[in-house]
Amino acid sequence: MGKGSDMDIQEMVNKLKGHPDSDKIGMIATHLGVVRGTSRGGEGVTGLEVAYDYDIMANIINDIKCMPGIIEVIVNTTEGELQVGDEILAVAVAGDIRENVFSALIKAVDRIKTEAAKKKEFFQDSNS
Repeated sequence: MGKGSDMDIQEMVNKLKGHPDSDKIGMIATHLGVVRGTSRGGEGVTGLEVAYDYDIMANIINDIKCMPGIIEVIVNTTEGELQVGDEILAVAVAGDIRENVFSALIKAVDRIKTEAAKKKEFFQDSNS
């Protein structure tokens, strides 16, 4: 788990490929979240502020690693005030087969965003 790390997806994948149990890995799936210019409600966003609870995140990662077929999970985050286009969250999951890996990746991202992340969006001035 990295804080403020450069979110180099290829570096994360290479680290997973070098795992001691790499011979059991049949798939690696990744997620790279970026700040988008609109909210879920369609409002213009100029950026956001995000913070993570790393104790909760460590528990989530451990839970995901216990899912069937999962070999390793790597998470990198960026905190503080971010602008549209900035990278927020990178997750890479390695496991045996796609059904297990995709399920674990979705669960990891969903749980990190709902349980470990706190974010505040900054909206465009409607008078601009």
